[in-house]
Amino acid sequence: MSETLSIGAAAKASGVSAKMIRHYESIGLLPRAERSNGNYRLYATQDVHNLRFIHRARSLGFPLETIRELLALWRNRQRSSAQVKKLALTHVATLEAKIAEMQEMAAALKHLAHNCHGDERPDCPILEGLAAGKAPDGRACH
Repeated sequence: MSETLSIGAAAKASGVSAKMIRHYESIGLLPRAERSNGNYRLYATQDVHNLRFIHRARSLGFPLETIRELLALWRNRQRSSAQVKKLALTHVATLEAKIAEMQEMAAALKHLAHNCHGDERPDCPILEGLAAGKAPDGRACH
Protein backbone atom coordinates (compact mmCIF):
# COMPACT_ATOMS: atom_id res chain seq x y z
CA MET A 1 0.00 0.00 0.00
CA SER A 2 1.23 3.52 -0.75
CA GLU A 3 1.37 6.31 1.80
CA THR A 4 -1.43 6.09 4.35
CA LEU A 5 -2.98 8.73 6.54
CA SER A 6 -4.58 8.62 9.96
CA ILE A 7 -8.24 9.57 10.22
CA GLY A 8 -7.24 13.01 11.50
CA ALA A 9 -4.90 13.60 8.58
CA ALA A 10 -7.49 12.29 6.10
CA ALA A 11 -10.07 14.60 7.65
CA LYS A 12 -7.76 17.59 7.32
CA ALA A 13 -6.78 16.71 3.74
CA SER A 14 -10.39 16.19 2.61
CA GLY A 15 -12.32 18.77 4.62
CA VAL A 16 -14.55 16.00 6.04
CA SER A 17 -14.66 15.57 9.82
CA ALA A 18 -13.44 12.33 11.36
CA LYS A 19 -16.96 11.70 12.67
CA MET A 20 -18.39 11.97 9.14
CA ILE A 21 -15.64 9.74 7.74
CA ARG A 22 -16.64 7.04 10.23
CA HIS A 23 -20.30 7.60 9.29
CA TYR A 24 -19.58 7.29 5.57
CA GLU A 25 -17.76 4.04 6.28
CA SER A 26 -20.63 2.72 8.40
CA ILE A 27 -23.18 3.29 5.61
CA GLY A 28 -20.88 1.91 2.92
CA LEU A 29 -20.37 5.19 1.07
CA LEU A 30 -16.65 4.89 1.74
CA PRO A 31 -14.91 1.49 1.87
CA ARG A 32 -13.83 0.32 5.30
CA ALA A 33 -10.40 1.69 6.11
CA GLU A 34 -7.35 -0.51 6.40
CA ARG A 35 -6.22 -0.94 10.00
CA SER A 36 -2.80 -0.57 11.56
CA ASN A 37 -1.36 -3.10 13.98
CA GLY A 38 -2.71 -0.86 16.73
CA ASN A 39 -6.18 -0.98 15.07
CA TYR A 40 -6.07 2.65 13.91
CA ARG A 41 -7.78 3.49 10.65
CA LEU A 42 -5.44 4.11 7.73
CA TYR A 43 -6.52 5.94 4.58
CA ALA A 44 -4.93 5.78 1.14
CA THR A 45 -4.70 8.65 -1.34
CA GLN A 46 -7.74 7.29 -3.21
CA ASP A 47 -9.77 7.39 0.00
CA VAL A 48 -8.96 11.09 0.37
CA HIS A 49 -10.00 11.67 -3.26
CA ASN A 50 -13.29 9.89 -2.53
CA LEU A 51 -13.80 11.99 0.59
CA ARG A 52 -13.18 15.21 -1.35
CA PHE A 53 -15.68 14.06 -3.97
CA ILE A 54 -18.27 13.33 -1.27
CA HIS A 55 -17.55 16.65 0.45
CA ARG A 56 -18.07 18.62 -2.77
CA ALA A 57 -21.22 16.70 -3.66
CA ARG A 58 -22.62 17.33 -0.16
CA SER A 59 -21.79 21.04 -0.48
CA LEU A 60 -23.97 21.05 -3.61
CA GLY A 61 -26.80 19.47 -1.63
CA PHE A 62 -26.83 16.03 -3.20
CA PRO A 63 -28.49 13.41 -0.99
CA LEU A 64 -26.32 10.51 0.14
CA GLU A 65 -28.00 7.96 -2.14
CA THR A 66 -27.35 10.15 -5.17
CA ILE A 67 -23.75 10.60 -4.05
CA ARG A 68 -23.48 6.82 -3.90
CA GLU A 69 -24.63 6.70 -7.56
CA LEU A 70 -22.28 9.52 -8.55
CA LEU A 71 -19.33 7.79 -6.91
CA ALA A 72 -20.12 4.59 -8.80
CA LEU A 73 -20.33 6.53 -12.05
CA TRP A 74 -17.08 8.39 -11.27
CA ARG A 75 -15.30 5.08 -10.72
CA ASN A 76 -16.79 3.52 -13.86
CA ARG A 77 -14.77 4.73 -16.83
CA GLN A 78 -17.33 3.03 -19.15
CA ARG A 79 -20.17 5.26 -17.93
CA SER A 80 -22.06 7.60 -20.18
CA SER A 81 -22.08 11.25 -19.26
CA ALA A 82 -25.83 11.23 -19.93
CA GLN A 83 -26.32 9.27 -16.70
CA VAL A 84 -24.40 11.86 -14.71
CA LYS A 85 -26.20 14.75 -16.39
CA LYS A 86 -29.58 13.19 -15.60
CA LEU A 87 -28.70 12.95 -11.90
CA ALA A 88 -27.45 16.54 -11.86
CA LEU A 89 -30.53 17.93 -13.62
CA THR A 90 -32.86 15.96 -11.36
CA HIS A 91 -31.09 17.53 -8.39
CA VAL A 92 -31.35 21.00 -9.96
CA ALA A 93 -35.13 20.51 -10.29
CA THR A 94 -35.34 19.49 -6.64
CA LEU A 95 -33.32 22.53 -5.56
CA GLU A 96 -35.46 24.87 -7.68
CA ALA A 97 -38.64 23.45 -6.12
CA LYS A 98 -37.19 24.01 -2.63
CA ILE A 99 -36.18 27.56 -3.58
CA ALA A 100 -39.73 28.30 -4.81
CA GLU A 101 -41.17 26.89 -1.57
CA MET A 102 -38.81 29.02 0.51
CA GLN A 103 -39.68 32.12 -1.52
CA GLU A 104 -43.37 31.46 -0.81
CA MET A 105 -42.59 31.13 2.90
CA ALA A 106 -40.63 34.41 2.86
CA ALA A 107 -43.49 36.17 1.06
CA ALA A 108 -46.01 34.87 3.61
CA LEU A 109 -43.87 36.05 6.51
CA LYS A 110 -43.29 39.45 4.88
CA HIS A 111 -47.04 39.82 4.45
CA LEU A 112 -47.70 38.97 8.11
CA ALA A 113 -44.90 41.30 9.28
CA HIS A 114 -46.17 44.12 7.02
CA ASN A 115 -49.58 43.90 8.71
CA CYS A 116 -48.09 44.00 12.20
CA HIS A 117 -47.94 47.41 13.85
CA GLY A 118 -44.96 46.38 15.96
CA ASP A 119 -46.07 48.57 18.84
CA GLU A 120 -47.10 48.04 22.45
CA ARG A 121 -50.57 46.72 21.60
CA PRO A 122 -51.18 43.02 22.23
CA ASP A 123 -52.89 42.30 18.91
CA CYS A 124 -50.43 40.70 16.53
CA PRO A 125 -51.29 39.69 12.97
CA ILE A 126 -48.19 37.49 12.86
CA LEU A 127 -49.36 35.33 15.79
CA GLU A 128 -52.95 35.41 14.51
CA GLY A 129 -51.77 34.26 11.09
CA LEU A 130 -49.76 31.44 12.60
CA ALA A 131 -52.69 30.38 14.81
CA ALA A 132 -55.13 30.49 11.87
CA GLY A 133 -53.03 28.01 9.95
CA LYS A 134 -53.65 29.83 6.70
CA ALA A 135 -51.36 31.36 4.15
CA PRO A 136 -51.89 35.05 3.25
CA ASP A 137 -53.85 33.98 0.17
CA GLY A 138 -56.31 32.06 2.36
CA ARG A 139 -54.97 28.56 1.60
CA ALA A 140 -54.83 26.18 4.54
CA CYS A 141 -51.35 25.34 5.76
CA HIS A 142 -50.44 21.69 6.40
